[in-house]
Amino acid sequence: MRVFNGADELKAAVGEQLGTSDWVTVEQKQIDTFAEATGDHQWIHVDAERAKDGPFGGTIAHGYLTLSLLPVFSAQVYKVENVKMGINYGLNKVRFTSPVPVNSRLRGSFELLEVSEVKDALQVVNKVTVEIEGSERPACVAEWVTRVYV
Repeated sequence: MRVFNGADELKAAVGEQLGTSDWVTVEQKQIDTFAEATGDHQWIHVDAERAKDGPFGGTIAHGYLTLSLLPVFSAQVYKVENVKMGINYGLNKVRFTSPVPVNSRLRGSFELLEVSEVKDALQVVNKVTVEIEGSERPACVAEWVTRVYV
């Protein structure tokens, strides 16, 4: 875990690889729960029997489920101390470059692209690459924008 002691240390790290999270397993129960929460019940996600004969040979995680794991990964990679709070601000770019089969293990690697000052906060842009264990292609590559209030 990389720890930044305030804004100046975070700004000084722009351009650096911040680290990589631990592996997280995406199980069918999590996929089903995500489907319930979002209303996305497409068979490639929730119908194991039908998905066996589908293009992926089994169910796959929703792309947005993969994306929703970014805070889990981030919490393991770095934190900024001496700040009031942090919030999601948005995404600049997102690509789902490979499906995530059920029971895959994922992890997130972070590269700090930008830190800029905005009203009462720092806007932080990280390039996050979500890897699938054993796969040459990542599941997702995203530019994630957060705000850290100082």
